[in-house]
Amino acid sequence: MEKDITLNKGDYYGKIRIGNVGRYVLLIVLVAICIALSITTPRFFTIQNLMIIVTQVSINALLAFGVTFVIITGGIDLSIGSIVAVTGVVAASFAHADTYPVIVPIVIGLLAGLLFGAFNGFVVTRTKVPPFIVTLGTMTIGRGLALILSKGRPISNLSDSFNFIGGGKVLGVPTLIIILVVFFAICTVILRKTVIGRYMYAVGGNEQAAKASGIELKQVKMIVYTLCGGLAALAGILLTSRITTGQPNAGAGFELDAIAAAIIGGTSTSGGAGTMTGTLLGALLIGVISNGLDLMNVTSYYQQVVMGAIIIGAVVLDSLKHGKNG
Repeated sequence: MEKDITLNKGDYYGKIRIGNVGRYVLLIVLVAICIALSITTPRFFTIQNLMIIVTQVSINALLAFGVTFVIITGGIDLSIGSIVAVTGVVAASFAHADTYPVIVPIVIGLLAGLLFGAFNGFVVTRTKVPPFIVTLGTMTIGRGLALILSKGRPISNLSDSFNFIGGGKVLGVPTLIIILVVFFAICTVILRKTVIGRYMYAVGGNEQAAKASGIELKQVKMIVYTLCGGLAALAGILLTSRITTGQPNAGAGFELDAIAAAIIGGTSTSGGAGTMTGTLLGALLIGVISNGLDLMNVTSYYQQVVMGAIIIGAVVLDSLKHGKNG
């Protein structure tokens, strides 16, 4: 039953307007960087390279969509990289050639991720332990489970139909890009056009006011952590399909890139603000910078320094913005 959340409408629409301005600024920055890279690196602005960038960004963007839901409610999820590994291993175990139909590993992998996310939500909502600590613990649990299930070895010999999911093309367009577009649209609708989406903003914007207006805080948080786990599972299945093996060490550090994409895209670390469009732009910005530095033969060590500086800058800007509007 829909609750009355008019108590927070002023803050809600104010944050939406601020988010719109932030997205325009981010889009301008992204376009400017693309122009600069096109001038300095002729290989950058080609159809083939742009397709490579979006394909590479797809996995991180899907993870970032999930963590955006969580951060908007004032939480955090550090376990998504481990969920990628667990679900990839689980899906690969049922995706061997001449065994099960391709739908079986997909469904089982997604269920594993949803259960993992639901477990995160259950612990966060039923205890007073901060989400950072809870998901730090489940990150370690997930990594251990991936190693146990795979016996520490990659799971290979996957069926062609399974490998097509993340490595195929439809009318010349990589399947990863098609899936990215579909889930971007789905997540945007959830966040902007549904009751649960409005509840997410309300909970993150002012938890006590949301509770006073009748919103079930535990239920909302359970839903966002479960959604986050499901999207991480999808990313794990796609990654496994793309590299054609279930790697127990897959996804290491992915949670940092996903959180970075959300924050760079304008999702507030204090909750209550964020959009899927901003998160997608954040993921694209990370992908473009990484690709551009690769083409310029800049080592990965310097790339990490650059990305760290960008993340700090995004958080500082977020803090300053809330200092003005808080």
